[in-house]
Amino acid sequence: MKKEFDIQEYMTKGVERVVSDAIKATHKDPKESAFMLRFSVASAKASMKRKKAKESGEHIPPFLIASITSKCNLHCAGCYSRCNHATVDEEPVSQLSDEDWLRIFDEADDLGISFILLAGGEPMLRRGVIEAAGKKKNILFPVFTNGTFMDERYFDLFESSRNLIPIMSIEGKKDHTDSRRGPGVYDRLIRNMDELQRRGLIFGASVTVTKENIREVTSESFLGELSQRGCKAVIFVEFVPVTEESRELTPGDEEREYLKNEIARLREQAPEMVYILFPGDEKSSGGCVAAGRGFFHINSHGGAEPCPFSPYSDVNIKNTSLKEAMHSPLFMALQSGGILLDDHEGGCVLYEKRELVEQIINKRPA
Repeated sequence: MKKEFDIQEYMTKGVERVVSDAIKATHKDPKESAFMLRFSVASAKASMKRKKAKESGEHIPPFLIASITSKCNLHCAGCYSRCNHATVDEEPVSQLSDEDWLRIFDEADDLGISFILLAGGEPMLRRGVIEAAGKKKNILFPVFTNGTFMDERYFDLFESSRNLIPIMSIEGKKDHTDSRRGPGVYDRLIRNMDELQRRGLIFGASVTVTKENIREVTSESFLGELSQRGCKAVIFVEFVPVTEESRELTPGDEEREYLKNEIARLREQAPEMVYILFPGDEKSSGGCVAAGRGFFHINSHGGAEPCPFSPYSDVNIKNTSLKEAMHSPLFMALQSGGILLDDHEGGCVLYEKRELVEQIINKRPA
């Protein structure tokens, strides 16, 4: 008899693997290794909080994605956030304040959430929010940045608050990176990496995987150079098309299978770095883990959304607690209605089935 899939067990093991891999990746750096060991204790305590909540019928996801600003200085080719109008050039007036975000971080800590991914727009435009995050030592905050606003103050902040992990977006080597993100971006990223390595600070890279760069970003040459520069984590993000013109860049079944196998090989043969795939192989992991199953997304205005690729919300964190937001009618409908478990072509099921999500949010009959 096939064992029933347990989302809590699956996500807990995922957290444990990431923490374990991070300890292995930093074992040669005394300060980072000491921090990761302390964080592993905090992560275990958070896991116990989630387990106790489950015993009371409450599912708490271990991850949260927080887009702390809508503003960005770059216009990356095919950016899903700009196509969804979630990212703009100007500072919106209705964004959550620094105090709002600190309250969210406090509530997340109390609930047992171990990881909060800080995203945007460009999150480093919100220095006050990142400074507040640095004070929450029980939570690890990967900061997903384009790297163009990293300065001396930020380097100092990362040195004093090691729970803040800069994750810099890079698309491969110079040609691929600059063609998508703009001239000079690659060289700036390399300078940032060199300075972080000089200071003995842990950092990672975020790679958007397309049909065009998949071989390069999984190559020994590219990953070896990142490792030599001190990179300790690589997050591979499968490209999700938001326009018909960009669909040809989307990895197909063959590319996703190749990527999954490569990451399994890298975890085994190159443990000096942590490797994470998002959204990953949903078909072999019990379906999509968005909408509160494993994580959910808070946009810069406070809307609680299933995921950054599914920008729909029926509750705002300004008016409710983090715990209550997890029980939004939209999240409950997605979890109970089977959409997250539906078969699909691959990549992001919520983006592929966005019309069904829109029907739920608009309370229209299917």
